[in-house]
Amino acid sequence: MRPLRLLHVSLTARNADKLSSFYKTVFGFVERRAPKRLSGAAASHGNGLPDNDIYSILLHLPPDNEPFLEIMEYTKTVDRGVPAVNDPGFGHLAFEISDLYQTIDEVRRCGGDLQGEVTNFGTEERPHLIVYARDNEGNILELEQPSITESSH
Repeated sequence: MRPLRLLHVSLTARNADKLSSFYKTVFGFVERRAPKRLSGAAASHGNGLPDNDIYSILLHLPPDNEPFLEIMEYTKTVDRGVPAVNDPGFGHLAFEISDLYQTIDEVRRCGGDLQGEVTNFGTEERPHLIVYARDNEGNILELEQPSITESSH
């Protein structure tokens, strides 16, 4: 039996091109394959939605090809609004980054914003900074900057 592994995380986008641009610019994602359109019986049978027409973009963080980020824009959508941090279901994507404040600036420059305030979950000697933010479509992100000595272990 193959070991269990995470293959990908999927985000349903209002505008897949803009959302993928956010993740490419802020976090350095690259395209895993050229964007493509998914439609027909196979796309509909798999997810149980009739008459699917999906614009699909797959991104990954170099040098690894997996797990990857799947961004899907459906022709027919149901707008749920901006999720609250404590909504049941998927909560957020978490990223370990090297410069929290530079990443916050990039998030804002690319149309996202902060959800909370920068908080130290470490100690004064070994800070571990975190903050919740939102991408340009309102999806929740957790940004973590561990101390240099912590991330090098």
